[in-house]
Amino acid sequence: MSKSVIVDALRSPIGLKNGEMIGIRPDDLAAQVVKGLIERNPTIKTEMIEDVVVGCAYPEGPQGHIIGKSVGVLAGLPIDSTGKVINRFCGSSMDAAHQISTAAECGDIDAGIAVGVEDMFAVPMGGFAPDFHPELAEQEFYIGMGETAENLANDLDISREDQEEFAMNSHRKALKAYEEGKFDQELVSIDVNGEATVTKDDGPREPDVEKIKSLSPAFLENGTVTAATSSPISVGAAALIVANESFCNNNDLKPRAEIVSRAIAGVHWDRMGMGPLPAVEKALKKANLTMDDIETIELNEAFAAQSLYVIRKGGWDESKINLNGGAIALGHPLGCSGARILTTLINVMEQQNTTTGLATMCIGSGQGIATIIKRA
Repeated sequence: MSKSVIVDALRSPIGLKNGEMIGIRPDDLAAQVVKGLIERNPTIKTEMIEDVVVGCAYPEGPQGHIIGKSVGVLAGLPIDSTGKVINRFCGSSMDAAHQISTAAECGDIDAGIAVGVEDMFAVPMGGFAPDFHPELAEQEFYIGMGETAENLANDLDISREDQEEFAMNSHRKALKAYEEGKFDQELVSIDVNGEATVTKDDGPREPDVEKIKSLSPAFLENGTVTAATSSPISVGAAALIVANESFCNNNDLKPRAEIVSRAIAGVHWDRMGMGPLPAVEKALKKANLTMDDIETIELNEAFAAQSLYVIRKGGWDESKINLNGGAIALGHPLGCSGARILTTLINVMEQQNTTTGLATMCIGSGQGIATIIKRA
Protein backbone atom coordinates (compact mmCIF):
# COMPACT_ATOMS: atom_id res chain seq x y z
CA MET A 1 0.00 0.00 0.00
CA SER A 2 1.37 3.41 -0.99
CA LYS A 3 1.87 6.16 1.58
CA SER A 4 -0.30 9.26 1.39
CA VAL A 5 1.20 12.73 1.37
CA ILE A 6 0.16 16.36 1.45
CA VAL A 7 1.54 17.99 -1.69
CA ASP A 8 0.54 21.50 -0.69
CA ALA A 9 -1.98 23.38 1.44
CA LEU A 10 -3.49 26.83 1.39
CA ARG A 11 -6.18 28.80 3.20
CA SER A 12 -8.19 31.97 2.90
CA PRO A 13 -8.06 34.78 5.42
CA ILE A 14 -10.71 34.27 8.11
CA GLY A 15 -13.39 36.93 8.28
CA LEU A 16 -15.30 38.15 11.33
CA LYS A 17 -18.50 40.12 11.85
CA ASN A 18 -18.56 43.41 9.91
CA GLY A 19 -15.39 42.43 8.04
CA GLU A 20 -14.79 42.58 4.30
CA MET A 21 -15.33 38.82 3.87
CA ILE A 22 -18.99 39.13 4.76
CA GLY A 23 -21.20 38.56 1.73
CA ILE A 24 -19.01 36.22 -0.30
CA ARG A 25 -20.69 32.93 -1.18
CA PRO A 26 -18.98 30.02 0.63
CA ASP A 27 -18.83 27.99 -2.60
CA ASP A 28 -17.08 30.89 -4.35
CA LEU A 29 -14.75 31.28 -1.38
CA ALA A 30 -13.75 27.61 -1.35
CA ALA A 31 -13.34 27.61 -5.15
CA GLN A 32 -10.92 30.55 -4.96
CA VAL A 33 -8.77 28.67 -2.46
CA VAL A 34 -8.78 25.52 -4.61
CA LYS A 35 -7.95 27.55 -7.70
CA GLY A 36 -5.10 29.29 -5.87
CA LEU A 37 -3.76 25.94 -4.73
CA ILE A 38 -3.77 24.52 -8.26
CA GLU A 39 -2.17 27.68 -9.70
CA ARG A 40 0.61 27.40 -7.12
CA ASN A 41 1.32 23.84 -8.31
CA PRO A 42 1.43 24.05 -12.13
CA THR A 43 2.83 20.52 -12.46
CA ILE A 44 -0.54 19.23 -11.26
CA LYS A 45 -3.02 19.53 -14.10
CA THR A 46 -6.69 19.88 -13.26
CA GLU A 47 -7.46 16.54 -14.93
CA MET A 48 -5.21 14.82 -12.36
CA ILE A 49 -7.57 15.73 -9.50
CA GLU A 50 -9.98 12.83 -9.26
CA ASP A 51 -12.08 13.82 -6.26
CA VAL A 52 -12.90 16.89 -4.17
CA VAL A 53 -14.10 16.22 -0.63
CA VAL A 54 -15.50 19.25 1.18
CA GLY A 55 -15.95 19.33 4.94
CA CYS A 56 -18.77 21.57 6.14
CA ALA A 57 -20.56 21.49 9.50
CA TYR A 58 -23.86 22.88 8.22
CA PRO A 59 -24.05 22.02 4.49
CA GLU A 60 -27.22 23.86 3.59
CA GLY A 61 -28.24 27.14 2.00
CA PRO A 62 -25.34 28.58 -0.04
CA GLN A 63 -23.01 25.87 1.26
CA GLY A 64 -25.40 23.03 0.40
CA HIS A 65 -26.28 21.35 -2.91
CA ILE A 66 -23.34 18.89 -2.86
CA ILE A 67 -20.82 21.70 -2.49
CA GLY A 68 -17.97 19.23 -3.08
CA LYS A 69 -18.87 18.98 -6.75
CA SER A 70 -19.87 22.61 -7.20
CA VAL A 71 -16.57 23.87 -5.75
CA GLY A 72 -14.70 21.71 -8.25
CA VAL A 73 -16.73 23.12 -11.15
CA LEU A 74 -16.24 26.71 -9.95
CA ALA A 75 -12.50 26.09 -9.55
CA GLY A 76 -12.19 24.91 -13.15
CA LEU A 77 -11.85 21.16 -12.63
CA PRO A 78 -13.05 19.01 -15.54
CA ILE A 79 -16.54 17.53 -15.48
CA ASP A 80 -15.20 14.02 -14.90
CA SER A 81 -13.77 15.12 -11.54
CA THR A 82 -16.06 14.12 -8.68
CA GLY A 83 -17.04 15.65 -5.36
CA LYS A 84 -18.83 14.98 -2.09
CA VAL A 85 -19.54 16.57 1.29
CA ILE A 86 -18.46 15.40 4.74
CA ASN A 87 -20.08 16.51 7.99
CA ARG A 88 -18.30 15.76 11.25
CA PHE A 89 -19.07 19.18 12.69
CA CYS A 90 -15.79 20.93 13.62
CA GLY A 91 -13.74 17.96 12.40
CA SER A 92 -15.37 17.91 8.96
CA SER A 93 -12.45 19.01 6.79
CA MET A 94 -9.86 17.04 8.75
CA ASP A 95 -12.10 14.06 8.08
CA ALA A 96 -12.12 15.10 4.40
CA ALA A 97 -8.32 14.95 4.41
CA HIS A 98 -8.50 11.53 6.08
CA GLN A 99 -10.85 10.23 3.41
CA ILE A 100 -8.71 11.46 0.52
CA SER A 101 -5.64 10.07 2.30
CA THR A 102 -7.22 6.64 2.73
CA ALA A 103 -8.42 6.54 -0.88
CA ALA A 104 -4.95 7.50 -2.13
CA GLU A 105 -3.22 4.90 0.02
CA CYS A 106 -5.39 2.02 -1.16
CA GLY A 107 -5.26 3.14 -4.80
CA ASP A 108 -8.90 4.12 -5.27
CA ILE A 109 -7.58 7.47 -6.47
CA ASP A 110 -4.11 8.91 -6.98
CA ALA A 111 -4.80 12.53 -6.04
CA GLY A 112 -7.63 14.60 -4.65
CA ILE A 113 -8.31 17.82 -2.82
CA ALA A 114 -9.62 18.01 0.74
CA VAL A 115 -11.45 21.28 1.37
CA GLY A 116 -13.00 22.92 4.40
CA VAL A 117 -15.45 25.80 4.26
CA GLU A 118 -17.95 27.45 6.57
CA ASP A 119 -19.84 30.73 6.52
CA MET A 120 -21.30 31.01 10.00
CA PHE A 121 -23.04 34.25 9.04
CA ALA A 122 -24.88 32.81 6.04
CA VAL A 123 -25.86 29.59 7.83
CA PRO A 124 -26.41 29.79 11.61
CA MET A 125 -25.17 27.27 14.16
CA GLY A 126 -27.76 24.51 14.13
CA GLY A 127 -28.81 25.24 10.57
CA PHE A 128 -32.07 26.78 9.41
CA ALA A 129 -34.50 24.20 10.77
CA PRO A 130 -33.08 22.27 13.75
CA ASP A 131 -35.35 19.43 14.86
CA PHE A 132 -34.24 17.82 18.13
CA HIS A 133 -35.08 14.24 19.03
CA PRO A 134 -36.96 14.35 22.37
CA GLU A 135 -35.11 11.39 23.86
CA LEU A 136 -31.72 12.92 23.02
CA ALA A 137 -32.91 16.30 24.28
CA GLU A 138 -33.69 14.71 27.66
CA GLN A 139 -30.11 13.43 27.75
CA GLU A 140 -28.85 16.97 26.96
CA PHE A 141 -27.26 15.66 23.78
CA TYR A 142 -27.79 19.09 22.22
CA ILE A 143 -25.97 20.92 25.01
CA GLY A 144 -24.45 24.26 23.99
CA MET A 145 -20.74 24.22 23.27
CA GLY A 146 -20.08 27.01 25.77
CA GLU A 147 -21.66 24.96 28.53
CA THR A 148 -19.35 22.04 27.73
CA ALA A 149 -16.39 24.41 28.11
CA GLU A 150 -17.74 25.49 31.50
CA ASN A 151 -17.92 21.81 32.54
CA LEU A 152 -14.24 21.31 31.69
CA ALA A 153 -13.25 24.50 33.48
CA ASN A 154 -15.03 23.23 36.59
CA ASP A 155 -13.50 19.75 36.33
CA LEU A 156 -9.92 21.06 36.45
CA ASP A 157 -10.61 24.32 38.29
CA ILE A 158 -9.39 26.37 35.32
CA SER A 159 -9.71 29.97 36.42
CA ARG A 160 -11.11 32.82 34.39
CA GLU A 161 -7.73 34.52 34.72
CA ASP A 162 -5.92 31.56 33.19
CA GLN A 163 -8.44 31.44 30.35
CA GLU A 164 -7.98 35.15 29.67
CA GLU A 165 -4.20 34.86 29.66
CA PHE A 166 -4.39 31.95 27.22
CA ALA A 167 -6.71 33.93 24.93
CA MET A 168 -4.53 37.05 25.02
CA ASN A 169 -1.47 34.96 24.20
CA SER A 170 -3.28 33.54 21.17
CA HIS A 171 -3.74 37.09 19.86
CA ARG A 172 -0.18 38.12 20.71
CA LYS A 173 1.30 35.12 18.91
CA ALA A 174 -0.85 35.75 15.84
CA LEU A 175 0.11 39.44 15.73
CA LYS A 176 3.79 38.54 16.04
CA ALA A 177 3.41 35.96 13.25
CA TYR A 178 1.91 38.63 11.00
CA GLU A 179 4.71 41.06 11.79
CA GLU A 180 7.26 38.40 10.83
CA GLY A 181 5.45 37.33 7.65
CA LYS A 182 4.80 33.84 8.97
CA PHE A 183 1.35 33.52 7.41
CA ASP A 184 2.51 34.49 3.92
CA GLN A 185 3.04 30.91 2.75
CA GLU A 186 -0.40 29.67 3.83
CA LEU A 187 -2.68 32.55 2.76
CA VAL A 188 -4.29 33.24 -0.61
CA SER A 189 -5.92 36.61 -1.29
CA ILE A 190 -9.69 36.51 -1.74
CA ASP A 191 -11.72 38.63 -4.14
CA VAL A 192 -15.03 39.43 -2.46
CA ASN A 193 -17.59 39.97 -5.21
CA GLY A 194 -15.27 42.33 -7.07
CA GLU A 195 -15.65 44.87 -4.27
CA ALA A 196 -12.68 44.09 -2.02
CA THR A 197 -9.51 42.00 -1.90
CA VAL A 198 -8.91 40.43 1.49
CA THR A 199 -5.34 39.49 2.35
CA LYS A 200 -5.30 38.92 6.11
CA ASP A 201 -7.37 37.60 8.98
CA ASP A 202 -9.78 39.97 10.72
CA GLY A 203 -9.34 38.52 14.18
CA PRO A 204 -5.87 39.13 15.64
CA ARG A 205 -5.72 42.32 17.70
CA GLU A 206 -3.84 43.80 20.61
CA PRO A 207 -5.74 42.62 23.70
CA ASP A 208 -7.68 45.27 25.61
CA VAL A 209 -7.04 43.88 29.08
CA GLU A 210 -9.54 46.08 30.89
CA LYS A 211 -12.34 45.29 28.44
CA ILE A 212 -11.58 41.58 28.58
CA LYS A 213 -11.76 41.59 32.38
CA SER A 214 -15.04 43.55 32.34
CA LEU A 215 -16.95 41.06 30.18
CA SER A 216 -19.86 39.12 31.65
CA PRO A 217 -19.89 35.31 31.38
CA ALA A 218 -21.20 34.30 27.96
CA PHE A 219 -22.97 31.01 28.72
CA LEU A 220 -23.68 30.56 32.45
CA GLU A 221 -24.59 33.29 34.91
CA ASN A 222 -21.78 32.42 37.31
CA GLY A 223 -19.48 30.97 34.68
CA THR A 224 -15.90 31.76 33.72
CA VAL A 225 -16.09 31.51 29.92
CA THR A 226 -16.56 34.83 28.10
CA ALA A 227 -16.68 36.00 24.50
CA ALA A 228 -13.00 36.91 24.78
CA THR A 229 -12.04 33.36 25.73
CA SER A 230 -14.14 31.74 22.99
CA SER A 231 -13.38 31.39 19.29
CA PRO A 232 -15.38 33.98 17.31
CA ILE A 233 -18.07 33.27 14.73
CA SER A 234 -16.34 33.49 11.37
CA VAL A 235 -16.11 32.62 7.68
CA GLY A 236 -13.20 30.91 5.92
CA ALA A 237 -11.93 28.13 3.69
CA ALA A 238 -8.84 25.94 3.37
CA ALA A 239 -7.68 23.19 1.01
CA LEU A 240 -5.01 20.50 0.73
CA ILE A 241 -3.82 18.47 -2.25
CA VAL A 242 -3.50 14.91 -0.96
CA ALA A 243 -1.98 12.17 -3.09
CA ASN A 244 -0.09 8.89 -2.92
CA GLU A 245 3.67 8.57 -3.24
CA SER A 246 3.41 6.95 -6.65
CA PHE A 247 1.58 9.99 -8.02
CA CYS A 248 4.31 12.28 -6.71
CA ASN A 249 7.11 10.11 -8.05
CA ASN A 250 5.48 9.85 -11.48
CA ASN A 251 5.04 13.63 -11.69
CA ASP A 252 8.33 14.74 -10.09
CA LEU A 253 6.50 16.34 -7.17
CA LYS A 254 8.07 16.97 -3.79
CA PRO A 255 5.33 16.74 -1.16
CA ARG A 256 5.45 18.89 1.94
CA ALA A 257 4.37 16.21 4.42
CA GLU A 258 3.53 12.54 4.84
CA ILE A 259 0.34 11.56 6.65
CA VAL A 260 1.56 9.11 9.28
CA SER A 261 -1.63 8.28 11.16
CA ARG A 262 -5.26 9.29 11.51
CA ALA A 263 -7.69 8.74 14.38
CA ILE A 264 -11.12 9.60 15.72
CA ALA A 265 -12.53 8.96 19.19
CA GLY A 266 -15.77 9.46 21.10
CA VAL A 267 -16.33 11.10 24.49
CA HIS A 268 -19.42 12.24 26.39
CA TRP A 269 -21.13 15.14 24.66
CA ASP A 270 -21.25 17.26 27.82
CA ARG A 271 -17.45 17.29 27.81
CA MET A 272 -16.87 17.24 24.08
CA GLY A 273 -13.80 19.49 24.45
CA MET A 274 -11.72 16.64 25.85
CA GLY A 275 -12.09 14.76 22.54
CA PRO A 276 -8.50 15.38 21.38
CA LEU A 277 -7.09 13.34 24.28
CA PRO A 278 -8.36 9.86 23.26
CA ALA A 279 -8.06 10.70 19.55
CA VAL A 280 -4.40 11.64 19.95
CA GLU A 281 -3.75 8.56 22.07
CA LYS A 282 -5.10 6.37 19.26
CA ALA A 283 -3.13 8.24 16.59
CA LEU A 284 0.10 7.92 18.57
CA LYS A 285 -0.45 4.19 19.10
CA LYS A 286 -1.04 3.65 15.38
CA ALA A 287 2.18 5.51 14.57
CA ASN A 288 4.17 3.81 17.36
CA LEU A 289 4.99 7.24 18.80
CA THR A 290 4.64 9.06 22.13
CA MET A 291 3.88 12.72 22.84
CA ASP A 292 7.61 13.20 23.40
CA ASP A 293 8.11 12.47 19.67
CA ILE A 294 5.69 15.26 18.68
CA GLU A 295 7.62 18.48 18.05
CA THR A 296 4.88 20.82 16.82
CA ILE A 297 1.17 20.86 17.69
CA GLU A 298 -1.87 22.63 16.29
CA LEU A 299 -4.71 22.30 18.79
CA ASN A 300 -7.94 23.95 17.70
CA GLU A 301 -8.90 26.60 20.22
CA ALA A 302 -12.68 26.30 20.42
CA PHE A 303 -12.43 27.78 23.91
CA ALA A 304 -9.53 28.67 26.16
CA ALA A 305 -10.99 26.44 28.90
CA GLN A 306 -11.22 23.49 26.52
CA SER A 307 -7.68 24.02 25.23
CA LEU A 308 -6.23 24.34 28.73
CA TYR A 309 -8.10 21.22 29.84
CA VAL A 310 -6.54 19.17 27.04
CA ILE A 311 -3.07 20.63 27.62
CA ARG A 312 -3.13 20.09 31.38
CA LYS A 313 -4.90 16.73 31.43
CA GLY A 314 -2.63 15.43 28.69
CA GLY A 315 0.53 16.91 30.19
CA TRP A 316 1.32 18.52 26.83
CA ASP A 317 4.19 20.95 26.39
CA GLU A 318 2.53 24.33 25.76
CA SER A 319 5.70 25.68 24.13
CA LYS A 320 5.00 23.39 21.14
CA ILE A 321 1.38 24.45 20.68
CA ASN A 322 -0.15 27.01 18.28
CA LEU A 323 3.05 28.98 17.81
CA ASN A 324 1.41 31.41 15.38
CA GLY A 325 -1.73 31.81 17.46
CA GLY A 326 -4.91 29.79 17.30
CA ALA A 327 -8.64 29.94 16.68
CA ILE A 328 -9.39 32.33 19.54
CA ALA A 329 -7.40 34.94 17.64
CA LEU A 330 -7.92 33.79 14.06
CA GLY A 331 -11.47 32.45 14.20
CA HIS A 332 -13.04 28.99 14.01
CA PRO A 333 -15.20 28.66 10.88
CA LEU A 334 -16.42 25.21 11.87
CA GLY A 335 -16.06 23.02 8.77
CA CYS A 336 -12.98 24.91 7.61
CA SER A 337 -10.91 24.51 10.76
CA GLY A 338 -9.56 20.99 10.34
CA ALA A 339 -8.03 21.83 6.97
CA ARG A 340 -6.93 25.19 8.35
CA ILE A 341 -4.96 23.76 11.26
CA LEU A 342 -3.34 21.13 9.02
CA THR A 343 -2.30 23.93 6.65
CA THR A 344 -0.92 25.99 9.52
CA LEU A 345 0.81 22.96 11.05
CA ILE A 346 2.82 22.30 7.88
CA ASN A 347 3.72 25.97 7.67
CA VAL A 348 4.90 26.16 11.29
CA MET A 349 6.87 22.92 11.03
CA GLU A 350 8.78 24.34 8.06
CA GLN A 351 9.44 27.57 9.97
CA GLN A 352 10.63 25.68 13.06
CA ASN A 353 12.46 23.01 11.04
CA THR A 354 10.69 20.24 12.95
CA THR A 355 9.92 16.79 11.58
CA THR A 356 6.88 15.39 13.38
CA GLY A 357 3.66 17.29 13.99
CA LEU A 358 0.15 16.80 15.33
CA ALA A 359 -3.13 18.50 14.42
CA THR A 360 -6.13 17.79 16.61
CA MET A 361 -9.50 19.18 17.57
CA CYS A 362 -12.63 18.58 19.61
CA ILE A 363 -15.98 18.03 17.93
CA GLY A 364 -19.47 18.93 19.08
CA SER A 365 -21.60 15.89 20.04
CA GLY A 366 -18.64 14.35 21.84
CA GLN A 367 -15.80 13.42 19.50
CA GLY A 368 -12.16 14.13 18.82
CA ILE A 369 -10.03 13.84 15.69
CA ALA A 370 -6.27 13.81 15.19
CA THR A 371 -3.70 13.64 12.40
CA ILE A 372 0.04 13.02 12.76
CA ILE A 373 2.26 14.14 9.91
CA LYS A 374 5.97 14.12 9.13
CA ARG A 375 7.71 16.54 6.84
CA ALA A 376 8.53 14.77 3.61
